[in-house]
Amino acid sequence: MTVTWNGVYPAATTQFATDGSLDLDATARHLDYMIQAGISGLILLGSVGENTALEYEEKLTVLRAMREVVDGRVPVLSGVAENTTRLACRFAQDAEKIGIDGLMVLPAMIYKADSREAIAHFRAVAQSTSLPIMIYNNPVAYYVDVTPPQFAELAVEENIVAIKESSDDVRRITDIINLHGDRFLLFSGVDDLVLESILLGATGWVSGLVNAFPRENQALWQLATSGKWKEARELYRWYTPLLHLDTKIKLVQYIKLAMVETGLGSETTRAPRLPIVGEEREQVLATIRHAVATRPPL
Repeated sequence: MTVTWNGVYPAATTQFATDGSLDLDATARHLDYMIQAGISGLILLGSVGENTALEYEEKLTVLRAMREVVDGRVPVLSGVAENTTRLACRFAQDAEKIGIDGLMVLPAMIYKADSREAIAHFRAVAQSTSLPIMIYNNPVAYYVDVTPPQFAELAVEENIVAIKESSDDVRRITDIINLHGDRFLLFSGVDDLVLESILLGATGWVSGLVNAFPRENQALWQLATSGKWKEARELYRWYTPLLHLDTKIKLVQYIKLAMVETGLGSETTRAPRLPIVGEEREQVLATIRHAVATRPPL
């Protein structure tokens, strides 16, 4: 299967009204703004999109509505983050019926599968749909790991086409390329390792902070991929304190707070996530506000 996914793919937030209900209009406005800023694709209902905080039918509602908003301007992928393999397969099939362009598949939630179980899960989802699939490998957050050699077992599924590499070990990009050549499209999934990942061969970036800083995010990608390393490093050094926010357990709250500070969205999340408060809030706000005050000209 041949797909042309590359460039910046936001792990888009899901916007909520103050009562916690879906705010589809606000989500649509935000997606449209990022598309105008130059992103290459979108991932709905990932971790940043609070997939596991939405009910099953709400997820499908988001996909239907946002597919119409995007209207083919960029590829739209959906996260697949269910508690069982059977339900993940069902969701993949429902997303395909809606007309989504691809899937980013997470390991089954709650249960911490070993590698054999994780590979079986990913292969079952791939076999349930004809959509192209990105495997989200994030052992840091989900305690489930597929190592570079083990991706050989996933390569037999033709529609597994990409890897979101989020192990926090940038050496894996080289290991995957050495072992599997160009079999998989490689996306960096750790915001504060993206420049290193591009240098080593990543051709895409699933980003979180792009939700709040889409133009700067796109500028960094373009500088790095065009070989303007000096300029890219300078922008990266400005951006890195913000990018560190993407690596924390409260990344969703931090990213949404940054969106408030840049006028691009609401801070509202769904419980058990709560707004950050006290000293933690002041520290995060200080980081965001310093970045806003020192924004480099693009």
